[in-house]
Amino acid sequence: MKTQTPSPAPAKAAAPKKKSGGLNPALVIPVLLLIGILTYMFVFGDGSHFQEGDNTKEPLPGDYFGTVYKGGFIVPILFTCFLTVLVFSIERFITIGRANGTGSIDDFVQKVKAALDRNDVASAIQACDKQKGSIGNVVKTALVKYQQLATDTQLDKEQKLVALQKEVEEATTLELPMLEKNLTIIATLASVSTLIALLGTVLGMIRAFAAMGATGQPDTGALSTGISEALVNTALGIGTAAIATIMYSYFTSRIDVLTYNIDEIGLSIQQNFAAHY
Repeated sequence: MKTQTPSPAPAKAAAPKKKSGGLNPALVIPVLLLIGILTYMFVFGDGSHFQEGDNTKEPLPGDYFGTVYKGGFIVPILFTCFLTVLVFSIERFITIGRANGTGSIDDFVQKVKAALDRNDVASAIQACDKQKGSIGNVVKTALVKYQQLATDTQLDKEQKLVALQKEVEEATTLELPMLEKNLTIIATLASVSTLIALLGTVLGMIRAFAAMGATGQPDTGALSTGISEALVNTALGIGTAAIATIMYSYFTSRIDVLTYNIDEIGLSIQQNFAAHY
């Protein structure tokens, strides 16, 4: 008599992994700093922008590249801040654009809610497959759980609703970090850029007045030149901070819209499950 070998136990479903993606700041920022330094030295500091082709002398009249170069060593740092805001803003545009999926989010929300009102979960899942994106991923995860709980006979109604709510929350938690990644850098530069610019301006003013004091004679031309060079840092810092603030507000508002839509559909899923089961 042959003995039957026991069949292997079914493998447990792997827990969903936290999504990663986007640019790594530890790699990107040093590269941007190098680009900022090289641009400062070889573009702004090119001899063609200065008298007698020597960047140790005064800039040519009306040559802003030379004037920016005279802003001092703070300029490449501020230029790096600007490039960082620019690069990570482009990255967030792409990432959040993908998270929106294809088509209108409002139309997708209405399709899913209409399908759930008919208790047609399969159609709702098909809409998620077409929509893709973060909202589609979260809703599809919740709908798959919805189908599983609909045929579950071991849990009571309250336990099923709690399990469904937990599934929506976990799926949302996995998606949000991908959307919010690197926003902290943009928010930080919105305030830090101004402080760095102020430091550069103060140092420039100190140099200007020190040079004027060394001659022992008032030279309004030299003083005005020194002040204009010092204020280059202020202009760069304020411009960078303004762009960073606008970008941060824009991205957070788009993420809030996505989160609101996810919460709206999640609530509809729970209400429909309670009504039908």
